[in-house]
Amino acid sequence: MTSTPEQSSDSHSVDLAYRSIREQILSGEQQGGEWLRENDLAAVIGVSRTPVREALRRLAAEGLVRHERNRGVQVQNWTLKDLADVYAIRSLIEPWACGMAATSGMANIDLLQQLADDMTTTAAQPHADLDALTELNSRFHTAILEASGNDRIRGLLASLVQLPLVWRTFSHYTSEELRRSLTHHHELVDAIRAGNATWAESVMRAHIQSAWTSVRREAGNDEHP
Repeated sequence: MTSTPEQSSDSHSVDLAYRSIREQILSGEQQGGEWLRENDLAAVIGVSRTPVREALRRLAAEGLVRHERNRGVQVQNWTLKDLADVYAIRSLIEPWACGMAATSGMANIDLLQQLADDMTTTAAQPHADLDALTELNSRFHTAILEASGNDRIRGLLASLVQLPLVWRTFSHYTSEELRRSLTHHHELVDAIRAGNATWAESVMRAHIQSAWTSVRREAGNDEHP
């Protein structure tokens, strides 16, 4: 069934609102804790309130905003403790899953290699596209979790590792930290290809701890959580 011109127009308006509000949040124009008013957003973006409302629903599903009953929509505010908790859980569970992926026989090595290569190519551009890098990174980690063969682990980590956390990490990497992260991705592929669970676990643990160090530094806190 083909879409009508009206449906296509509605879809375009929702996508426009979604991209615009998302960019405002990720760029820091809309800070954590700020309330988002549908009327104001619609006026700035140049659409009606309906696509703005739908865009906010999508952003809530991604964890970028949250709905509070009788008050409206608020930009999600992550505290340092929130981040510390997430990375602590990841450092325990994700290496374990990565070790299982190395021995399950389910890993798509060609896909993992391509994603690692694409991340390296994207990061090498003069103005690296953080959205593209984030998407590739998400696909890489998801592919490893899928290869673990444990759907419960994948579901648990999906509820923790939300877009704002990953984007925030990439956006504040130094050039050295970014190179190290990309190197970890390639070494993870090598470890999984070799079927070496111990190697794969140790690299993933270092990868996550390195990311946490970058986030903690950006937050201005040099103490261990």
